[in-house]
Amino acid sequence: MDSSTIFLDAFLNPAVIDRYLPDILKGMVVTVEVALAVVATGIALGLALAALRSFRVRAVNAAIVLFVDVFRALPPLVVILIVYFGLPSVGITLSGFAVLWLVLSLVLAAFAEEIFWSGILSIRKGQWEAARSTGLTFVQTLVWVILPQAVRMTVPPLTNRTIAITKNSALGAVIGVPEILMQAQTAQSFSGNATPLLLGAIAYIVLFVPVVALGRWLETRFAWGRS
Repeated sequence: MDSSTIFLDAFLNPAVIDRYLPDILKGMVVTVEVALAVVATGIALGLALAALRSFRVRAVNAAIVLFVDVFRALPPLVVILIVYFGLPSVGITLSGFAVLWLVLSLVLAAFAEEIFWSGILSIRKGQWEAARSTGLTFVQTLVWVILPQAVRMTVPPLTNRTIAITKNSALGAVIGVPEILMQAQTAQSFSGNATPLLLGAIAYIVLFVPVVALGRWLETRFAWGRS
């Protein structure tokens, strides 16, 4: 066989594609489910923490900063392994999906909190004073005046960070979550062929290239917020 035939047999074997493509598609569904859950929970928690930090309660702020620094410093894989293999020793058992969702949500929340907090700090003090002078309470000013402006300005960096973290759903393979990489590795081990791994790579491209394009559009759309 010539080199091209060998390459096609190793990476684009029709029989292997026909056998394992359904498994890769199932893995795509799980990956999407994890990503959506992580985005919803992580961004909501990050925004809540940034808003809570605005009250400037020293003990609360110290706890938030500690949480943010820890989860920004630790590699997500380390946290996943600690939670998945460590919690059962204290009587808490979570499924692989739950562990992956929880850890990635906390990691995203840590980064999102810093991004939202930077947005809040970028709002001029006069905005606070003007809103308070109309009779709005601190909470009303924060919710109706400050946060909408802060969130709008943080869309580009938040989108990029969200994309980077949701791609870590591939880490679920180490704890048995049947997402794309897990399905591809399993298929590769049974087939003895690299075709499932290439199918997995294509699946990630199909899922995340549109998301990256959306992030680029959002960055352009809200570019004025950085000026």
